[in-house]
Amino acid sequence: MKLEVDRERCVGAGMCVLTAPGVFEQDEEDGRVRLLDPEPAEIGDAVQLCPAAAITANA
Repeated sequence: MKLEVDRERCVGAGMCVLTAPGVFEQDEEDGRVRLLDPEPAEIGDAVQLCPAAAITANA
């Protein structure tokens, strides 16, 4: 699975970081998502839990 994040769309809710902390982190300056691992083995419900739909997953 390949992940992409849209930092402009991100609202900084942090659900992705709580769900998959090894895959995502929040930028200390603006609170927006940063992708640490674009091809993780597991992300749980991070895509579905993102309130801004800023994360996309492609097979």
